[in-house]
Amino acid sequence: MSNENIVKKVCKELGITQKELAERLGVPQPTFARWASGDIPEHAKKLVMLYLENMQLKQKLEKVTNALKVLKEFQENE
Repeated sequence: MSNENIVKKVCKELGITQKELAERLGVPQPTFARWASGDIPEHAKKLVMLYLENMQLKQKLEKVTNALKVLKEFQENE
């Protein structure tokens, strides 16, 4: 992984605060503050990246589900 601050990157991509991310991951605030300052162990980077990937997949699934609903409605109206 690159040297960019992964905590800030994930918060920005998800549009949430660092406090919200810490709560969602179940990480104590002092520990998370240390991670946000750049002192983040490799396993924590993986945790944060997996959370981001999970949220992105959920968003994609929601889009597919909505598209299928539209197709179904279209077929019913033919």
